[in-house]
Amino acid sequence: MFLKQKSSDDLIEILEVQDLYDPFKPEILGRCHSGEEMQDPEMFPKSELVFPSGESLPLCWLDPDYKRTIQKKPSAVVN
Repeated sequence: MFLKQKSSDDLIEILEVQDLYDPFKPEILGRCHSGEEMQDPEMFPKSELVFPSGESLPLCWLDPDYKRTIQKKPSAVVN
């Protein structure tokens, strides 16, 4: 799976996909795909990654307490 790094727009190959879904792991192991040479794996903060389309990662992948975070947001009232 590939994600994009916000700061550089480089594609990051996610090497431990199961860690991506775990909200208790703020960083994931990946490999940057920029340039011609294969880069060494390194840790990337999930907060700095988005889908290649630019869409943010789901909150439930980032915040272990995401249900409370969602409940705290005021909902819009439509009349």
